[in-house]
Amino acid sequence: MIVQQRTRVMAILNVTPDSFSDGGRFVRDAEPGTEPGTEPGTEPGTELVPDRAVAQAGTDHGAAVRRGLALHAAGADIVDVGGESTRPGAELLEPEVEQERILPVVEQLAAAAVPLSVDTRHAATAAAAIDAVRRGRRAAGLDGVLTPERLVINDVSGLLTEAEMPAVIAASGAGIVVMHNRGDAQTMQERADYVDVVADVRAELAEIVGRHRAAGVAEEQIIVDPGVGFAKTEEQNWAVLRALPELIAESAHPVLLGASRKGFLGAVLADADGTRRPAEGRDVATAALTTLAADAGAWAVRVHEVEPHRDAVRVVEALHSC
Repeated sequence: MIVQQRTRVMAILNVTPDSFSDGGRFVRDAEPGTEPGTEPGTEPGTELVPDRAVAQAGTDHGAAVRRGLALHAAGADIVDVGGESTRPGAELLEPEVEQERILPVVEQLAAAAVPLSVDTRHAATAAAAIDAVRRGRRAAGLDGVLTPERLVINDVSGLLTEAEMPAVIAASGAGIVVMHNRGDAQTMQERADYVDVVADVRAELAEIVGRHRAAGVAEEQIIVDPGVGFAKTEEQNWAVLRALPELIAESAHPVLLGASRKGFLGAVLADADGTRRPAEGRDVATAALTTLAADAGAWAVRVHEVEPHRDAVRVVEALHSC
C-alpha cells in the first residue's frame, strides 16, 4: 500500500542515447573505425537503425549505477530508470534493446535498496525488471517481496497499454503508473483533439485504470499521471496544470506529475526573438510546478535534478506544518 506523506521526488535516470534533455550520458563509443549505424560485416541495406547502433556501441552500466546512487544520496525518494526515449518523434525500441540498457542498472540499484521506478511501455520489459529487482535484493540479503514503495512500473503508453501489462502488475505486487496518452512517440502529437482536455484526460485515465482493475491489480498498486507533454498541445498542457489541484483532490489514486524541462516551459521562457530556452535552463521553471504539485498534494514529481525540487517540497511541507 502507498502511504502518502510529503510529495516524493522521483529522479530521472535515462539510459538512452536520444532523450530530449540528457540522452547519451551513459553510452560507450563504438569500436574505432565503426561508422554509426553499421557494424563490421554488415551487408548493404541492413544497416542498424540509430537505437540499435547505440546498443551495439554499448551502455556504460557502471556509470549509470553510480549516477542512480548519487541521485538517491542527494535526496531522491525514487530513481526512475528508462531505456527508451519517449520524446515526440523518437524511434520506437524493441524490448530486447531496452532491457540490455536497463536491467543491469535496475538489478544493482535494487541491491543497494534504492526505491525504483522503471519507465517502460513493454510488458516483457516490466516483467524482466520485476525479476531483476527481486534478484538484486536477494543477492544483497534482502527479501524479494515487492511493494509499490520498492518498485513502480511507469507505463507511458496510456490508451495503447499492452494487453499483458495489467496481468504482469497484478502478479508482482509492484506499483503501476497509469499515464494519460493516446499514442506512441511517433503518433501521440497527432492525437491532441479534445472536446474538453481535462474532462477527457479524467475519463481516459479511468478507462485505463479499469483495465488494470479487471486484471486483478489492487487499488493500492495504482498511481495516475495526467500525461503533461503527451498527446497535448502547449495550451492543453497548461489547461491540465491549471486543473491539477482539482485532479489531485478528486483522484481515488495518488497522482504523479512529470513536467520536468518540457518544451512548453521552453516556450514560456523564450528570448525576445522567440528562441526557446534550452532544456537544461528550465529547472527553475520546473521547480515552480513542483511547488504547485506539492501544495496540491501530489504523490510525486518526476524531475531531472534533485536539489531544487527537494527544497521546493520542503518549503511546502513547512508551510503546511504551521
